[in-house]
Amino acid sequence: MKQLTLYSRVGCCLCEGLESSLRDLDLKEFSIELAVIDIDAPDTPQELKARYDLQVPVLVLDGSELPRVSPRLTGEGLLNWLQRCLSTAL
Repeated sequence: MKQLTLYSRVGCCLCEGLESSLRDLDLKEFSIELAVIDIDAPDTPQELKARYDLQVPVLVLDGSELPRVSPRLTGEGLLNWLQRCLSTAL
């Protein structure tokens, strides 16, 4: 199963919108598990906060950062974008 990590922060409308859109997709169909990491959480390593502080939301697939996704993409558009990312990552 592939790991899709969303680095985000609580209260960020772009982060929360992307998380909601991703959760609406059937990621299990593509063998993808979504993990959400709040970069402001006390247990988040300082190097992650320093790296992503001004860039959230950031998506990382199995350790590789994905290109920035448009916050306007939802549903089928987001799914198509994710499929393109998966095909280039393979």
